[in-house]
Amino acid sequence: MKRLLLLIASTLLLGQSALADTEAPSDNLVQEISVHGKSLVGNLEGNSPDRSVTVFLPPSYDKNPNKRYPVIYGLHGYTINNQIWANELKALDGLYAKGVDEMIVVLPSAQTLHNGSMYASSITVGDWETFIAEDLVNYIDAHYRTLPKRESRGLMGHSMGGHGVARIGMKRPDIFSALYIMSPCCMSARTAPPADMLAKLEALKTAEESTSMGFLERATLAVAAAWSPNPNKPPFYADLPTGSPEQVNSVLASWAANAPLSMAHQYIANLKKYSAIYIDVGDKDGLKVDAEVFSKLLNDSGVKNQFEIYEGDHVSGVSDRFKNHALPFFSKHLTK
Repeated sequence: MKRLLLLIASTLLLGQSALADTEAPSDNLVQEISVHGKSLVGNLEGNSPDRSVTVFLPPSYDKNPNKRYPVIYGLHGYTINNQIWANELKALDGLYAKGVDEMIVVLPSAQTLHNGSMYASSITVGDWETFIAEDLVNYIDAHYRTLPKRESRGLMGHSMGGHGVARIGMKRPDIFSALYIMSPCCMSARTAPPADMLAKLEALKTAEESTSMGFLERATLAVAAAWSPNPNKPPFYADLPTGSPEQVNSVLASWAANAPLSMAHQYIANLKKYSAIYIDVGDKDGLKVDAEVFSKLLNDSGVKNQFEIYEGDHVSGVSDRFKNHALPFFSKHLTK
């Protein structure tokens, strides 16, 4: 488990910044808005249900007020937020001149107390699956000129976001019609973290103390809050794999149940409803093994998908893959 955590630490997107919410969209083509998530209200971590969201509008949006557009929803990785990812992805100048159809791109922030929601449904972090598929989609359809149908919606994400695309995609083919999964993390079941790390986490008394912990410790807290919530265990309202063998096994079973490689067998019928699924990962990315196994599982189950290993590590190709691969993919597969 320690090797796996070190691998994740060396590969997940890093970075933090403060979020700046606004009350209403601005007049330019890159807008910062705030979307209220009723699915996130009352989460035990105290994460705000009002989420910062970056919206990229296509060049013709203001010039052609009668036109409606397909929408891509993009999920960022662990430790970052929508604004950091937007800065990495927004080099779109000249893209549409190359023949890519104009689309709206929506990037919500899923940064939480422990730096990432895992896009899970948990009483502790909030119901992020429903927030993405319903609260956010409904808001965007109500406030922008979208094509409000599943055939015109795509879901993409990188790292933790790739994990989110896999898990939400399995459950919500009624909302999305095409998936692009970039370098997904956390796809397979895991064993318990090292005992010394768990002892440090068990010794924490306040949420404030956790913010000074290292990457591996905070990532473990994020996983526990998302996958093994416990409303009767403050201050983190989550169970760690500690205590009796039965308690340890129970927590690890909950974690395994949230691994897309474990979940996928239950949702094959749903996955077959997608018009297209694309999975890519860098050849120097330690997460490539699970990504390839996931693609093979889908193929073996009759779910068509494209899989590519490109030259690069976990983060080196993100902007290129988004601009030159994901957007053309959605341009081809979303209904205009």
